[in-house]
Amino acid sequence: MQIFTKTITVTKEDLDDLNHVNNVHYVQWVNDIAKAHWEQNASTVILEDYFWVLISHTITYKASALLNDTILIKTYVTKASGVTSTRIVEIYNKDTEILLAKSETNWCFMSTSTKKPTRIIDTVINLFN
Repeated sequence: MQIFTKTITVTKEDLDDLNHVNNVHYVQWVNDIAKAHWEQNASTVILEDYFWVLISHTITYKASALLNDTILIKTYVTKASGVTSTRIVEIYNKDTEILLAKSETNWCFMSTSTKKPTRIIDTVINLFN
């Protein structure tokens, strides 16, 4: 299982009225790291021929992040078979190593030419092992 990580710093724009990161930003971070992981691993040809659509998303919030916190976001694919894939995203306070949120997302693999679900090809499965 390949783990992809990204580090970010909480900005004022990430905060809500309670001065902690708004839940919407956690959801955006989940989407952003999934996209970055896909784009880093996939070839230009694969990126042109296929794309993913979100089927379901579950997120559990564990603790708050505050202004200027350094956030470590980790993602990995736990399953890829048929036309679907399951991805986990874990969001940590990098300094304290406290888990702030954990997400499980299910994605459907799509053909660019048909705009329909298509079986995940072995080349793509191997990108995340």
